Order: sequence, then structure tokens, then C-alpha cells
Amino acid sequence: MEDKAPNLDRRIAERIRELRSLRRLSLDALAAKSGVSRSMISLIERAESSPTAVVLEKLGTGLGVTLASLFDPPTTLARAPSHPLARHDDQPQWQDPGSGYVRRNVSPPADSRPVQIVEVHLPAGVRVAFENGPSTASVHQQVWVLKGAIDITLGSEIHRLRQGDCLAMQLDRPIIFHNPTGTPTRYAVVIAAPPPAKR
Repeated sequence: MEDKAPNLDRRIAERIRELRSLRRLSLDALAAKSGVSRSMISLIERAESSPTAVVLEKLGTGLGVTLASLFDPPTTLARAPSHPLARHDDQPQWQDPGSGYVRRNVSPPADSRPVQIVEVHLPAGVRVAFENGPSTASVHQQVWVLKGAIDITLGSEIHRLRQGDCLAMQLDRPIIFHNPTGTPTRYAVVIAAPPPAKR
């Protein structure tokens, strides 16, 4: 995974730059929409900084896309035909430099598809908090625990999930993923979102 990390950082950089350009957003405008500083966005777009999942989620919200779609190749929005098959070795795998959690985008990349599947490995004791708000209210996801356990706090609601449990939710409130155990947790996330508006 280490060998692929620099290439994935470049892919994320190009993808964010492309999405920002398609939406005709300046660095200052995206900073205002996302809550991420202009200087940080500039570093990310030049692949000079490895952003955390929390920062990427904010940028995705500001760009009107899901976090998972930021790992798609930038040519997804440029006239390249989408392919219905994503081989395991071609699925981008990324480790959050902040929490150490590992996510793999399982679904073939394409903005036109309304569903995305992500596999996550959450290390023991790790907590990851996302600041989802009203701008992501049309995004729904389900979390299915494949191994281990996870506590999910959605707004003021706390859900304790164990192996085999599945939680459906709408991403319209802050959400915290926490592995309260001493062993890693593996879960699948199925995301349903409308395609981004054409600009």
C-alpha cells in the first residue's frame, strides 16, 4: 500500500482540482464552502500534503460530491467511458494519515452511478468524526459490520453495531465512527447519492 500512496495523493490532487475547475470555484470560494483553508487546498491540489479523511470529507461537501468519489480518477468527469468492472487490484486503497484507518473504494468509478461501495478497516480504539451538514442531506448510506464492532454517533443518537449488524442513515448531521474494542473492525459502507449537477 505504501508504494501506491504517492500515486493516490496525485490522483486525489488532480480530482479535486478538476472538480473545482468544473464548478468554476476559485481557491477562496472552495475554502469558504468547505471550511478548509485556501493554503491547505492549494497544498492538496499540488499533492504536497496528504489530507486526512476529515479534510477530504469537508472538501467533498464543498464540491457537492461524496468522500468516496474523491478517489475516482480525474478522467471520470472528462469524457472517458466508465467501465462496469473494478478488479480488486485496481480498487484504490488509502490510509488516513490522521487516524490510520484504511478505506478501499470497491465500486467502479463513475459519477453517473447512484451507488458506491467502500470497505473500511478501522484500527482498535480509533475515532473518526465527520461534520456532515445540511448540504449533504440527500446522501444516504448503510454501514454493514463484517468483522468486529463499531459505535456510530449520528447527531445525538448512538448506535452500537456488532458483526452482522447494518445501520441505515441519512448524512445530515455530524457523525462519529468509533471502534471501542481492542481489535480492528472491518465494515462495508454503501452510499447512495444523486449524481452531481452538471455545471
